[in-house]
Amino acid sequence: MRPPATPYAADPALDRAAAEWLEWLADERRASPKTVVAYTQDFRAFLSFLSGHFGGPPGLADLAKVTPADVRSFLAERRRQGLSPASNARAISTLRSLFRRLARRDLIENAAFDVIRPPKLPKNLPRPLSADAARDVIAEAGAPDTRRAPWIAARDTALFTLLYGCGLRIAEALSLNGGDAPAGEVLVVLGKGRKERHVPVLPVVRQALTAYVAICPYPIGRLDPLFRGARGKRLDAAVAEREMRRIRVRLGLSERATPHALRHSFATHLLEAGGDLRTIQELLGHASLSTTQRYTAVDAERLYSVYAAAHPHAGGKKN
Repeated sequence: MRPPATPYAADPALDRAAAEWLEWLADERRASPKTVVAYTQDFRAFLSFLSGHFGGPPGLADLAKVTPADVRSFLAERRRQGLSPASNARAISTLRSLFRRLARRDLIENAAFDVIRPPKLPKNLPRPLSADAARDVIAEAGAPDTRRAPWIAARDTALFTLLYGCGLRIAEALSLNGGDAPAGEVLVVLGKGRKERHVPVLPVVRQALTAYVAICPYPIGRLDPLFRGARGKRLDAAVAEREMRRIRVRLGLSERATPHALRHSFATHLLEAGGDLRTIQELLGHASLSTTQRYTAVDAERLYSVYAAAHPHAGGKKN
């Protein structure tokens, strides 16, 4: 659930300091635009809370007086509004970042957020598709359809093949330009935090991309978007998600069949084939190995389900 819209009012000095912090996040920390927007929402919600707490638009001096009890009251208010533990965890991260930045600039000193523990979050395991389902999705994307132009079918085939064959995030794939299209065996990807990684490219991925580019009605130069929408602009993620919804309904797949599930499938199927976690971490562009380790739980869960269904002593059917 998204935080509700909140009025934004602050002392001019605090307003300038917050603007500098957000600029620092984007330029120095290389936070994504979505992260900056989310942090801005959290910051404004906190200022709105402090306005009621202190009886007016807060300033830097007010932030210096914030106590852990104030922070807990803020989090409790968000819970009453129906915000999830994940939203509160992000709010803590947001405000901890702000307060530390203000301290580095010698504007305030306040360690209130250093003693606040974020709420425990449920561990959501990745939900990959089976290898057969992933192949069916790609095949259905390219199936003849009188409602779609052939080049759009080729585009969707290329996009879904790229997501499954290289493990890209949808945003990473859609940010590619014509000059990024792999002519060889390696694709250079600019991932989260603008970190560059190199991903091997299977021949089937290159073939799908080449087939799409060959019939796309819009020019795809080095600086042009690789994946184009119907009107020639850069393809929007919502369009790809809508196409995946159409496909999963047609194939009778669950709601977990999303473009991002193809990335999960890439990692899970590599692990099942004997890939090591460090290599998979590099291919996915995960900053932390712990993120990649979630796939070992998926693999163990699948093995247990097979065991439970087949082993005579596990309550399943006997062979």
